[in-house]
Amino acid sequence: MTLPADQPSASAPDRAQRLAVTLFPVLVLLSGLLGYLLPGTFRPLAPLIPWGLGLIMFFMGATLTLPDFARIARQPLIVAAGVAAQYVIMPLLAWAVARALNLPPELAAGVILLGCVPGGTASNVVTYLARGDVALSVSLTTASTLLAPLMTPLLTLWLMGEATEVGFTTLMVSILKTVLLPVVLGVTVRVFFARGTTAVQPLLPWLSTAAISLIVAVIVGGSAERLAAAGLLVLVAVVLHNGLGLLLGYLVGRMMGLNAAAQRTLAFEVGMQNSGLAASLSTLHFSPLAALPAAVAAVWHNLSGAVLAASFARQPLPEERRPGGTQRI
Repeated sequence: MTLPADQPSASAPDRAQRLAVTLFPVLVLLSGLLGYLLPGTFRPLAPLIPWGLGLIMFFMGATLTLPDFARIARQPLIVAAGVAAQYVIMPLLAWAVARALNLPPELAAGVILLGCVPGGTASNVVTYLARGDVALSVSLTTASTLLAPLMTPLLTLWLMGEATEVGFTTLMVSILKTVLLPVVLGVTVRVFFARGTTAVQPLLPWLSTAAISLIVAVIVGGSAERLAAAGLLVLVAVVLHNGLGLLLGYLVGRMMGLNAAAQRTLAFEVGMQNSGLAASLSTLHFSPLAALPAAVAAVWHNLSGAVLAASFARQPLPEERRPGGTQRI
């Protein structure tokens, strides 16, 4: 499949996304600090977490267009392989990291659930910043999100085994309500009210950032007493999981024979998870302590993604040096 090698010029929504992702780690870190210092203020807001996640997924749906779904149909084998890599590599890495670090059951549950959720929408933006294949990134994020109601509970319960009493149906219904339904509603609004949604596109990244920041503050506030003891261990687990995921995603792209832009895309799509979904599910079905890995990941994934994207952006794509300025997948 032939695609233009040049990145499109940044529109207002693109610029808003880039700025939001750049500031996102700082805002989330500040939110976590507020949650730690003022736990009594944020702990009572725990029931709002699913609603906050629903808003985030609605905003994601409102950024999608019908051509985004058409891209999946145009390159089904690549999308299927990329989604399969994500749902194989990250869950198994999470299980291995939890075992290697001998994490307590609650933290192990949080790390495993983080590994089993779909890709995060921030991967689309860092792919753009890294001069990767943005269309492929959107296709992979969309496909993995649509499969989440089936794959996330199936993999989570399989890897956790008898360590949890949460049922498959319970997790699936939660994901349907907080992920799939809001995405479908967002897409519907985008289709039928295109002019209005286009006008507010620059606001959506900031609204998503505000919602995730609030979720992080509530999660940290709910387990502030135990954060000091477990914080370093959680950070090590998240850094290992994310770093190995980025590396293996990139290597999978190379093994598949994809071009350099698509290899960069696979790195981000495999290595960056929907930490908001993991935090919501952990809080609802496990414990506030189980949500800590997702809260840390909300900061770390965006930080590591931004640094890697900046490194990639400084390296010319080999296909850009070919006559005709096209890249082939």
